[in-house]
Amino acid sequence: MYQNRPLVVLGLACLFWISTLAQAALPHRMIEGEQLPSLAPVVEQAAPAVVNIATYSTQRPYNPLLESPFFRHFFAIPDDLEERREVQSAGSGVIVDAAKGYVLTNHHVVGGSSDIEVTLQDGRSIPAKLIGSDKKVDIALLQIKANNLSALPFADSDALKVGDIVLAIGNPFGLSQTVTSGIVSALGRNGLGIQGYEDFIQTDASINPGNSGGALIDLRGRLVGINSAIIAPAGGNVGIGFAIPTNVARAIMRQLIEYGEVKRGGIGARFQDLTPELADAFRLSTFQGALVASVDSDSAADKAGLRAGDIVVETNGRRVRNAADMHHRIGLSPLGSTLEMIVLRDGKRRNLKASIQAIPIPSAKGASLSPYLEGSQLMDFIPPDQEDAVGIQVTELSSASTAARLGLKVGDIIYGVNRNRVRSLAELKAYLAARSPQALRLRRGYEDLVLYLR
Repeated sequence: MYQNRPLVVLGLACLFWISTLAQAALPHRMIEGEQLPSLAPVVEQAAPAVVNIATYSTQRPYNPLLESPFFRHFFAIPDDLEERREVQSAGSGVIVDAAKGYVLTNHHVVGGSSDIEVTLQDGRSIPAKLIGSDKKVDIALLQIKANNLSALPFADSDALKVGDIVLAIGNPFGLSQTVTSGIVSALGRNGLGIQGYEDFIQTDASINPGNSGGALIDLRGRLVGINSAIIAPAGGNVGIGFAIPTNVARAIMRQLIEYGEVKRGGIGARFQDLTPELADAFRLSTFQGALVASVDSDSAADKAGLRAGDIVVETNGRRVRNAADMHHRIGLSPLGSTLEMIVLRDGKRRNLKASIQAIPIPSAKGASLSPYLEGSQLMDFIPPDQEDAVGIQVTELSSASTAARLGLKVGDIIYGVNRNRVRSLAELKAYLAARSPQALRLRRGYEDLVLYLR
């Protein structure tokens, strides 16, 4: 009857010991004369820095009848008459600089809005100015002018460990400020297809619509991440939320303050996944890493000593799992920063350093491609939220040139020749070398035009 009694006593002692450790680790507050574990002190410190963000935008709903010029002419509808409606949406934000009034939030919270209004915890509503935003990382920076602001200090998000306790503060579903708790479930999450560059903190602290742009904090009330996205197959929170680490957000914020946009670069190398077959061919014991497929001559990677066939296994102290991982590390590094790499070559580990440099955009004189383009200067057109060219932009044009007489204008974007799609100068050059052009397809403002060659 009493054979298991020592085990029971030992179990109770362990529970008491764990409970004592938990109480020692957690913040406390006085409840009815007794010090009890509570997260309230942390929340009271951090909550005033988390704000509600309301955005307003004017949208033109699609109406197929109004798009028809015959319908508009028949009913005498003026061309400048457009049906528009105001749309409101909401999210969260975090004050990170009280003196300058800087507020961090997500790009998707404020993108496309004409007016932005920030509501503080004390009820004040203040118009906000958009300093800049970056769609690829989903970070935006606002500025408000107000007195007596509270700001959250930044924590070093690289110091986080899986299992650390975190709190999420935001305004879900249009409710007023709400706090949820959880742990860090995983670090360095990418490949989710949510954003262009992904290096997420995963947490099981409840994050719901409206929490976007809110704060993920540690037990010292410091900002460790900006809540950004959830996986919600049932439409609600299932304990899988993602936050952008503060070290990433701060790097983006610095560029937005300095340039109003994010200027990205590269090292002049291309990577591919290290498959088990390739690992076996290279006689490697690891299947993780980014295989260097090619290195541009005289690039930062070339000067650093990186070679085709090298396996990059670590950058800036963090393990590299695959080519996408390497792509994210480079894309999240600001211009001028140093990328420290550990690579495997011939079975030996090497330490290399490459600086992140601006990647030159290809350009060419139109006459070098076709007599029809004489007098024009062309350049690859790369939108701010993309990596590769989507067309060829006319950057310069002589007034009496062949290209001008053809009908080209500065700013036109050529995206096709005859019935074929071309995205870059290299594709255009290869196409024109193989056949004669008959028509150019181009985008001018919001119009798609065809210029016939004669």
